[in-house]
Amino acid sequence: MDKLFGTDGVRGTANTHPMTAEMALRIGAAVGRYFSRDGSSVHRVVIGKDTRLSGYMFENALTAGLTSTGMNVLLLGPVPTPAVGLLTRSMRADLGVMISASHNPAIDNGIKFFGPDGYKLSDQMEAEIEGIIAEGVNSAEASDIGRAKRIDDGRFRYIERVKSSFPRQQLLDGLKVVVDCANGAAYRVAPEALWELGATVIPVGVAPNGHNINDGCGSTHPQMAAETVVAHGADVGICLDGDADRVILLDERGTVGDGDQFMALMASRWAAEGRLANDALVATVMSNLGLEHFLTDKGLRLERTAVGDRYVVERMRTGGFNLGGEQSGHIVMSDYATTGDGLMAGLQFLGEMMRSGQPASALLDNFEPIPQLLKNVRFSVGQTPLEVENVKAAITQAEADLAGRGRLLIRKSGTEPLVRVMAEHEDADLMERAVDRVVEAVADAVSV
Repeated sequence: MDKLFGTDGVRGTANTHPMTAEMALRIGAAVGRYFSRDGSSVHRVVIGKDTRLSGYMFENALTAGLTSTGMNVLLLGPVPTPAVGLLTRSMRADLGVMISASHNPAIDNGIKFFGPDGYKLSDQMEAEIEGIIAEGVNSAEASDIGRAKRIDDGRFRYIERVKSSFPRQQLLDGLKVVVDCANGAAYRVAPEALWELGATVIPVGVAPNGHNINDGCGSTHPQMAAETVVAHGADVGICLDGDADRVILLDERGTVGDGDQFMALMASRWAAEGRLANDALVATVMSNLGLEHFLTDKGLRLERTAVGDRYVVERMRTGGFNLGGEQSGHIVMSDYATTGDGLMAGLQFLGEMMRSGQPASALLDNFEPIPQLLKNVRFSVGQTPLEVENVKAAITQAEADLAGRGRLLIRKSGTEPLVRVMAEHEDADLMERAVDRVVEAVADAVSV
């Protein structure tokens, strides 16, 4: 059997392997068996989803597989991914499942898993589950089949948890906030949480129809929210992705501030307050060198990991760090949550605006980024362009060109069939030529 799990669960186009109803049923049965091996009679799993049309299909298929092994299923409906991590732990469940393809188009979907501690599963656990899927699962006796139940207050529990991360007694009175929910999982919870804290809320991307998640909106397409910020004279914009585990911030001029700028702000602030554990921030290899220089100048460290917020979390847990994230907007604050939480991170930024009295533009301009360029090349299933000799030669030459004052990063995406070519260098023209050389070689390799 082919490897199912990527950097963030199982993902692909709906009704195409591996994202079929049949495979979802098999996956549900396998994880149900995996998390009920202790022999006890009561096991439960919580399932959340975003707003994709295919979510109905996968919710039912997973429920069938899980209940067939005796697991009791608690259905949360549309909630953010971090809500599943939170409720898995607070509801004493053995397993949490989120049905979402995050920032991907509506035709895609995915399945993410959380253990009983609210953290995403490790590579080893995923490999063991893949083994169970390959071997097949013995169903429970007819008398031991699990039950399924709708949980109507899941989003309210999550809203209260998010609000509890905000400074007690502080409100957002007088702050005008545009929040773009990407027509996704946070389309209700984000505007409600901000309103309850006193903000004047201008919501966009809050009319999901099953097909429009991430479509021209959200963290990957912040232009609409930026225009709304300017048109309404808002103080700040908060752009979430489809499952609301990442955030991109907009200042009062509609200018985008990425995850690196936000992490720089929070790391320096927490360090000044003595709250930054072990004087370090955890980020991935994609974060800008400018962030690393900024931290070094303040006597802080940048710990880098592979791409993927769960790798950030794993490093945070093993190293005892409490702040980490990705340039793309996954922000992990382990004092409050077990995974990236876009709404919670957005609230922390609003709190800093209120505390400092500074505009968003000042708080999102912490360092001068070193020129960075990222280009993607799509390939077909079964192709291995990075193993082609001409591609290897192009990469070697690009690395030599950038050596000394920059870096080159080539990797396959863990969520889409893309080769990502990223470079940083003080000389932007040299950097672009190096990236284009590699991109052209990869494009030639996949066109054969």
